Amino acid sequence: MWDKVASLIIRFRLLLIIVIGFITAVMGYYATKVEMSYDLARTVPADDPEMIFLQQFKKQFGEDANIIGVGVQDSSIFSLKNFNHFRELNNIVKNTKGVNNVLSLPEIKIIRKDTANKKFKLDPLFPKEIKNQPELDSLLTVLRGQKFYMGQLVNEHNGATMMLISVQKEVMNSAKRVELMKQLVDAGNAFTKFTNVKLHYAGLPFIRTIMATKVRQEMQFFLYLSAIVTGLIMFFFFRSVRAVLFSMVIIGIVVVWVMGTLALFGFKITLLSGLIPPVIVTIGITNCIYLLNKYHLEYFKLKSKPDAIAIVVKKMGLAMFLTNLTVAIGFLTLLSTDIVLLREFGIVAGINIMALFVVSLVMIPAIFSWLPEPKPKHLRHLDFKILGWFLHLNDISVHRYRPAIYIVSILLAVFAALGMMRLKSVTFMVDDVPENTDISKDLKFFESNFSGIMPLEIEVNMNKRRGALNVTNLQKVDEFEMFIDSLPQVSRPVSIISLVKASKQAFYGNNPSKYELPTKPESAFILRYMKGQSESTGLLKSFVDSTYTRMRISMQIADIGSIKMDSLVHRVIEPRMNKIFEGTNITTNVTGTTKLFIKGNKFLIANLQESLLYAFILITLSMALLFANVRMIIISLVPNLLALMITAGLMGYFGIHLKASTALIFSITFGISVDNSIRFLAKYRQEQLVNNFFVPLSVSESILETGKSIIYTSVVLFAGFIIFAFSSFGGTIALGVLTSTTLIISMFTNMLLLPALIMTFDRPKKDKEKLLIDEFDSDFYNEQEDMDIDLSKIRIHDRAGSAE
Repeated sequence: MWDKVASLIIRFRLLLIIVIGFITAVMGYYATKVEMSYDLARTVPADDPEMIFLQQFKKQFGEDANIIGVGVQDSSIFSLKNFNHFRELNNIVKNTKGVNNVLSLPEIKIIRKDTANKKFKLDPLFPKEIKNQPELDSLLTVLRGQKFYMGQLVNEHNGATMMLISVQKEVMNSAKRVELMKQLVDAGNAFTKFTNVKLHYAGLPFIRTIMATKVRQEMQFFLYLSAIVTGLIMFFFFRSVRAVLFSMVIIGIVVVWVMGTLALFGFKITLLSGLIPPVIVTIGITNCIYLLNKYHLEYFKLKSKPDAIAIVVKKMGLAMFLTNLTVAIGFLTLLSTDIVLLREFGIVAGINIMALFVVSLVMIPAIFSWLPEPKPKHLRHLDFKILGWFLHLNDISVHRYRPAIYIVSILLAVFAALGMMRLKSVTFMVDDVPENTDISKDLKFFESNFSGIMPLEIEVNMNKRRGALNVTNLQKVDEFEMFIDSLPQVSRPVSIISLVKASKQAFYGNNPSKYELPTKPESAFILRYMKGQSESTGLLKSFVDSTYTRMRISMQIADIGSIKMDSLVHRVIEPRMNKIFEGTNITTNVTGTTKLFIKGNKFLIANLQESLLYAFILITLSMALLFANVRMIIISLVPNLLALMITAGLMGYFGIHLKASTALIFSITFGISVDNSIRFLAKYRQEQLVNNFFVPLSVSESILETGKSIIYTSVVLFAGFIIFAFSSFGGTIALGVLTSTTLIISMFTNMLLLPALIMTFDRPKKDKEKLLIDEFDSDFYNEQEDMDIDLSKIRIHDRAGSAE
């Protein structure tokens, strides 16, 4: 089959390159249309009951994750000059396109009793013009008596205050949000310049915008960095500018295809999909290295460029197909998940890794068939003495010290298992933001002064029309809210209860001591004023439905992580909530973007574990097709599973949590690291056929020849992934460091443990039945095919064997 493929590629190479060029032009056109994702990553399926409930909740009461907080803690804000500047900032923000409304100190309105119309009205606390500092101080004294705002908009203990900005939904989930955030920050910077008062920014729209912008910047940065790093390694290896240049052209083509694929499928660039181009660069370089080395090797032996190129396609076709396939399987198994983010990442990466195989196999032979023949300096890498010495030491270790290899492997497995027991699955709303960034510092400001800014909601259903105006029901809800207020991780709740209490305070001339629920006698005339409000607009629209049946309790919570959040909701809030409302017809439900985001972590981990299982099964089936030998399949999997175990153990010891970015490592690296096993076993099979199934010599030849390919490609992959350690996102850093670590560990397990297991357990049958793997060329630095047994080598290895 591959003879025909080689012939077709060489014969129609110009046509094939034109076709690739045309596809690239089309993909390039679509790549210009790809967009950044500004949506909050949805990790809970749309048909999940809690997700359905949240969408219904938002439809009734409005968005819960569209608030930006601008905080300030500086006593000078209460000077007349700075207060007026703060008011100007408020007006600028309020008039910014995309802003629904603003609630801040200068915008505060207080409830007053309109006796004539038997209703309450809202009046501004601060007039448009404040004449002097004493007048401002007097108004601030009135503010301190407004219990509705104290603890919500103003910290009662240190005077910290915040501006709450509501963002329009259509702006929040689009690219327009970037410009909006820029205008807000520019206005804030101008305020700071005039007043020297530092502002703090938080809220999901702001954080998501900053992260989306950084994703775009980092995608470009890592794309260039990965190309530079791997290109330098390749130049060091080949000493050829042409080899590096044309390899980068091939990789650049597939990167364009990646972006075009995103647009064609209607996907957007996310934190995950932004990593695909650098990954393509890294894996593409290994493809190019394999092909170019085979070309140089065959040219060195045959001194004929056409013959060398033909052999490259014929011998490396199946090899590259299977190694790229195992990597693609690691990505494509993410299609088994219910999480859109992972499915998009998996399908785009999987498809384009296979596209990389096609483009590499066509373009490398085609381009180099038109280029001049390699010069002697381009072939020097074929004899790397230091590497040869290392492989010789590796060979001696496998032959003479197998018990030591097994003991170390078992100890490492035990060490890894103990570390895995410490591994925890934890995620945070702003998981990927480093500690020392302004975002993280500002978030801590809101957590220390206002108990956080992440939204948490509770719906209370009275199951009876106008039940939210019943004093007995309100007393039950008030008891629950007082419990919520006692929790340090949660802000003071806001609901219709707060409005009813503020209404009673207003009814009694804004006396702060009257901020409480009305008694049953008082309710008759106080609630009559509240009923005078419009039921669909006005004071109550965000907290109760038009029939006063369902009400909303809204609060903010600190970003405490999935474990603590789960414990807080299910072991603290819900048990107390059920106890308070026991014996009534009232039903309650904890919801909100924060709760659903945290719940999504469980779905994420479960789905990634499932995808890893599928990857394991599919890769095992692929190896079964190659070897048709259960013993060899098990032997080949053990070194790679040990590498994954060690990585998981290190995560446990170093406190690296299991989350989307870290759980993803195992599916990806398993597919990549298995390539080493396949190449080694392919060479081992070839050596068995040549050496009359003499295991020691076959293992030695496999180590000395295929070992070089394993080391060089592992170094390239390590360099390609370790660059992610320079990311601004914690998850990306973990992905880069852990993936590169796993690949290096896999290199050693495949170089030491795999051949040791073969030496101990393989009992080959002396038949020459042709297997699929026999068409697989694993050679990186090779000797003449079908060579005769070298008797001197047999004597050397016989002495090594007798020393065992």
